[in-house]
Order: sequence, then C-alpha cells, then structure tokens
Amino acid sequence: MNISTPKLLFIPVSSAEGMGEYMRSLIIADEVKRRRPDAHICFILSRHAPYASTCHHPVKLIDDTPTKRVKEVNLLMSDFLPDVVLFDASGRRSQLEHAQQLGAKVIFLSQHKRKRSRGMRIRRAIMTDSHWVVQPKFMISPINWFDKLKLKLINRMEPIVTGPIFINPNKTKKNEQLSKYQLIENEYLIFNAGSGGHQLNKGYAADELALAAKQIYAQTQLPCLMVFGDNYPKKLPCYEGVISVKSMQHGDFINLLSAAKAAVLSGGDTLLQAIALKKPVLTVAVSKDQHYRLNVCKVHDLAVASECNVESIVDGTIRLIKVERLNKQHQSLSLCECVNGLDIGLKEIERLLGEKLGTT
Repeated sequence: MNISTPKLLFIPVSSAEGMGEYMRSLIIADEVKRRRPDAHICFILSRHAPYASTCHHPVKLIDDTPTKRVKEVNLLMSDFLPDVVLFDASGRRSQLEHAQQLGAKVIFLSQHKRKRSRGMRIRRAIMTDSHWVVQPKFMISPINWFDKLKLKLINRMEPIVTGPIFINPNKTKKNEQLSKYQLIENEYLIFNAGSGGHQLNKGYAADELALAAKQIYAQTQLPCLMVFGDNYPKKLPCYEGVISVKSMQHGDFINLLSAAKAAVLSGGDTLLQAIALKKPVLTVAVSKDQHYRLNVCKVHDLAVASECNVESIVDGTIRLIKVERLNKQHQSLSLCECVNGLDIGLKEIERLLGEKLGTT
C-alpha cells in the first residue's frame, strides 16, 4: 500500500468508566496528525463515554462500546473507507474481517495475556496485520512454541511488545506547566486515580487519593497536585496544599509526572508510563483487573503497592519519599528496560501504509 493522504480509523473500547484504551488511541492519533497534518483521522466511540464529546478528532457515535455494535461499526467503516483500522482491545472477528474486505490494514492492541491470546486465535490472527502488546516485557511472558508455530503457518507476525504508549516529555512545555501551577521540579507529588469514575465500597477512588493528599501535605508540606479525571462526577474539593484539577491534556500530565518527586497512581496505564519515566510510584488498584499488574510491579520492586484507602496511601507515600527508600526505588527503575512504545507503534503504521508519516 502506498497512498498520498492516509485515512486512519480508531476503534477503542469506550465506556462510562475507564478511558485507558481511548487515551492510548488518542495519543497515537495525535502523533500521526502531528507528523502528517493532511491525514484523515476518525474515531468510533460510545456516546455514553464522557470523553466522546471532547475528542478533538472527528467522531462517529454509537450506543454502546464498539464490540457490541457489530453492524453499526461495519457500516461506519464502509462509509469512511480507512487505510488503517486500529482496534484497541476491541472488535469482533467479523469487524476485523470487514475492515480487511474494505482494503484496510488491521491493527489490534492487547494489554494483558487473555487479550493477547484472543488476538492470536487463528480466525482473528489471519484478519490482523499487526498485533501490539502494550505492556512492558516484564509484565507479560513470551508466547509459547505452539502459538509461534501457529502464527508461522498462517504467515502472521508474532505480537510486537511495545510497552506503554505516551507522549514524550517536553522541557519547554514542562516548565510552562510548572509555572502555571506554581510548582518546583522534584518538590511536589502528583496524584491520579485514572479516569475518576472508578468506585469502591466507600465511594470514588479519586476521593480517597485526594483525602490522602491532604494529609500528606499536612505532614510533609510537599504540595500535592490531584488530577481527578474526566469521569469524576462531583464538585472538586478544596484542601490546603492540594491543587485540584478536573482533567488535563495527556502531554501536560506526562510533563508534570516527569517533574514530580513521586506519584500516587492507580494501576492503569499511568503506572506503566511512570515506570518508563523512571518515576517512583505508590500504586493502588481501582478495578479488579489491576491487581495482577500491581503484584508484578511489586515483585520487581518497580512500585510500592497499597490498599486504596486514606490511611494506607498516606503511610505508604510517607515511607516512599524517605531518602533511603526513594534512592532504592530509583535504582530499581534505572535497571528496568520499560520504555515509551509510541515510536515503535508509529513505525508499524508506516510499514503498513508503505510510506513515512513525517519527521519525529
């Protein structure tokens, strides 16, 4: 394939709760657009996802997550006629097949072993041109000999382990954000519980982190930046020493994360992004699927795991930021090979398109 104006369609899982898949797709779409301003970008999203109305790319809205709306998604693909379709943890085999029938190259993103196995099933794999595993290698074991043989027999590449995907920090923009919030590099903590919509027995996980931030400031006098998330439904609280922000652009968040002394994060994509940035983290699980990730990070001494309640978060964070513990955390992180997978993904898109997207 070699085309003059690429058309890319992004179909992430989308719902009223999490937003990791959407954010990852948005990061990739933004970078494609930055390198190729003439590229046509389109998203298919559930109209019930809070971020559906804020996406700055053209969006086609449907009444549920795309995997559950097979015919609607297929009709939208037929209307758009994409060159590349990126399914982020979404898509049924018939949707992948329809994309290929339209002449599009199909990319499937998986984020854990079960999704990866699903993507390697013969009937799906044969409809997939590129399978990315958006986890660092330490988080997921290599595929077995049988899967390797199976993929070889159907002439399909093995999944590419990209690691987490995020925008690289920018020094100028980082300094702008530090000035905006009146923060000093390495002299504040950053907090985020994911999209903000995750609920626990006591209420919203974001509320637990915010209350913990209040107590941590009282004990340490370190300013705390609390990013509540797009899906947080309540009025933002006002606590001494805590800068409460509803949401921010991903690039701004990454710049502020890279400049923080340490972070308190949920076990979603931001945890892996922090590890790739070599940033000490205390992490909490805000959903069932995050417990495994926390345990693996804990075993490799890449993050401190905590229960998602105020007392545990406060105690764990105070211990984390002590000099001896912080130095030990930095040492473990420096040995970790987890890096930003954005460039890996963009090279794959270029391979499938048969042309360069532009300068980095």
